[in-house]
Amino acid sequence: MTDKIGKYEIIRPLGKGATATVYLCRDPDADREVAVKVITLGKDNAAMSRRLMKLFQTESSIGRRLDHPNIVKIYDAVVEPERAYLAMEYIEGTALDQFVTISKLMPLHRVVGIIFKCCLAFDYAYREGVIHRDIKPANIMLTKDDEPKIADFGLSLNLSREEGRDSTFIMGVGSPAYMSPEQIKQYPLNQKTDLYSLGVVLFQMLTGRLPFRANNPATLVYRIINLDTPSVCALNPNLPPALDPIIKKALEKDLYNRYKNGAEFAKDLSAVRYQILDDEDPQQDTRHFEALRKLPFFVDFEEIEVWEALRICVWRELSEKVMLMKEGEDDRTFGVIVSGFVEVSIEGRVVCRLGPGEVVGEMAYLHPKSARRRASVVTLEPTTFLEINPSALALSSEEVQERFQKVLIGRVLDRLAQADVGIAQHGARAVSADGGAAGSAPKGGSSTLELL
Repeated sequence: MTDKIGKYEIIRPLGKGATATVYLCRDPDADREVAVKVITLGKDNAAMSRRLMKLFQTESSIGRRLDHPNIVKIYDAVVEPERAYLAMEYIEGTALDQFVTISKLMPLHRVVGIIFKCCLAFDYAYREGVIHRDIKPANIMLTKDDEPKIADFGLSLNLSREEGRDSTFIMGVGSPAYMSPEQIKQYPLNQKTDLYSLGVVLFQMLTGRLPFRANNPATLVYRIINLDTPSVCALNPNLPPALDPIIKKALEKDLYNRYKNGAEFAKDLSAVRYQILDDEDPQQDTRHFEALRKLPFFVDFEEIEVWEALRICVWRELSEKVMLMKEGEDDRTFGVIVSGFVEVSIEGRVVCRLGPGEVVGEMAYLHPKSARRRASVVTLEPTTFLEINPSALALSSEEVQERFQKVLIGRVLDRLAQADVGIAQHGARAVSADGGAAGSAPKGGSSTLELL
């Protein structure tokens, strides 16, 4: 590779994918930095070269036609005997795939603002006769000013079929986890397929996970086509309830009930946007994470599992003498004391007092049949409590569910062992190992189990 690509002066490589390499270059004519995508056309695989050229021609023809502030602009396209390259707008920023993991989620107002702008960009593209068909976080760049820029129209469907050319539809394109049911089924597509994929991106940015996950493509496809969309508010209870119906509508399997265009999607998001305060503390999540990391309950959790636990739980700040759990109620909710102390009682008699790192309410959660509370729990002082709803936990990853199960069972067994020690202090002398009595046997044939 020389220090130039055509007239474009190479500054440095930006990245390399399966089919192309992207360089940061300088355009001497316009005196600006551009990103140049280079596709090498191999002689050994003529079929692949033809496919790459088709994608290249799609991206260049459609990209140069689209002119929207939230779509990456295409400036130039050149085809040479052994390669082809595109010169496009250089975005100094980060792809959204950096903000979809459980430990790096954005504040809610930023997420809604970004997706709102993407909705309007897709609305514009569809009016121009273009469907993207490969919407995923990696294909949405984010500038330092939080402006999303939709890239990679190489898999786009040109609905207008200009100049009599065939549609650029290629069977099976797209990223499976973000595909709409109709795209998986290879049905005719319209703008609603991009809105579905954008709904998946929104779901992931709010929860740190995809709505449908599986260990193999066949199972994933089955779930996308057949299963109901999980509730984002169950996975992240701190979200406003108004988001649930919006995401469910975006991810509707029935096209008739899905958003009909990006403007309609954006309108509903704007209604939620005004309910959100912009002054969210970006450091709050980090402080909460660090507080959990110090607790004995989470000592065996991986960092990513602590982040996931934080997302599915409700962080509650309570004053003293607040009833956390009431004896006799049916409720499987449980939780971990982050700071402060609580008192556990049965029929008005104190059982114990618990502090940071201790779990309460686990018996009702673990019991296979009964959700009835066996004890009451009241705060003794201002207390921070991490409340866990079983429905939210059931939607979390298998690793987190297994981790909770192991820790809870371990805690229950430890408490049973402690209770046995307390019972033994009031019990009769035990029989010695050689068969002789170490103490007097209970009279009248009564059982020491009566003490339990």
